[in-house]
Amino acid sequence: MTEKIPVVAVVGPTASGKTALAVALAKALDGEVVSADSMQIYRHMDIATAKPSEEEKQGIPHHLMDFLEPTESFSVARYCELAHAAIGDIRRRGKLPIIAGGTGLYVDALLGNMAFEEQETDPALREELHAELEEKGLDALLDEIRSFDPASYERLKEGRNPRRIVRCIEVYRSTGMTQTALNEKQITPESPYKAVKFGLKAADREYLYERINRRVDLMMEQGLLEETRAFYAADFGDTAAAAIGYKELLPYLSGEAELDACLENLKRSTRRYAKRQLTWFSRDESIRWYLIDEESFDEICDNAVSHIKEVFYE
Repeated sequence: MTEKIPVVAVVGPTASGKTALAVALAKALDGEVVSADSMQIYRHMDIATAKPSEEEKQGIPHHLMDFLEPTESFSVARYCELAHAAIGDIRRRGKLPIIAGGTGLYVDALLGNMAFEEQETDPALREELHAELEEKGLDALLDEIRSFDPASYERLKEGRNPRRIVRCIEVYRSTGMTQTALNEKQITPESPYKAVKFGLKAADREYLYERINRRVDLMMEQGLLEETRAFYAADFGDTAAAAIGYKELLPYLSGEAELDACLENLKRSTRRYAKRQLTWFSRDESIRWYLIDEESFDEICDNAVSHIKEVFYE
C-alpha cells in the first residue's frame, strides 16, 4: 500500500451512472462512498437532486449526503473539512474511500488539497450588496464581476446563484483580490491522497441526453412536482434558485406556463448542466474514462476493480 491514503473517485455528468458504479466498487473492494454533490447535501431535496434511495445504496454507507437544512450556508472549504474527516474515518476502519459526484469544484478542491483562508464577512457590505441586487438585478452584478474578474463571470453566469454572485463582489471590494486570484493562491501542490479517478461519459452525446430525458420523466413519476411545491411553500431561499428541477417548474406552479413547456425547459437545463460538467472534468488528464454507450456496466466495473487492485494492492 502507498503511504498516501488510497482514494477512488467516480465522476462525470448527471445521469451517467456514477452512483451505481461507486456502489459496485464499494461492494467489490470493501469501500464506503463519500458524496461530492453540492445539492445532495441538503435535506428535503430528494427527487430533484437524484439522491440515491436505500435500495440503490445496497447497504453501502454514504457520507456527506442529506445532512444540511437548505437554509444553512455551506462552502467548498466546509465540504473539504467534512470530506477529509469522513475519508480519515473510513480509512481508520480499514475500508476504501470512494468519492462519487458531479460537482467538479468539490472533487478538485478535496483531492488537490486546496487550502482555504478564512475570509471575514462584512455585514454592512453584505447588506449593501443585497440592496444593490434588489435595485439593479442579477445581470447588473454579473456585469460588475465581468469588469474585474472575467473568469468568475464565466463560472457564475450559468448558475446565476445570487449568494455566490454577491459573495464574489464582496470578496473583491473587501480584499482587493478577485475570487479567481484567491482560488489560485489557495491551491497547494501536495495532497494526502493517492487518487484513482474514473469518469463516465458517452461517445454519442445524444445517448447521454436521452438518459437525462428519461430521468426527468422518472422524477415526475416519483413526485417531483409535489416536492417542488412543498419546497417553495417552505421558503428555503436561495438554494431553490440554484437547484435544477425546482426553478424550471415554478412557472407552472404559479400559473404562468404549461407543464409540458416547463418539463422541456427542465430537460434542456439538465442537458446544459451535463455539458458543463463534461467540460470541467475533461480538463483533468488523470481521469480514466469509460463509455457507457459502448461498454456494459459489468465490463466497466470489472475493468475499474482490476485497475484499482493494480494501483493500490500490487
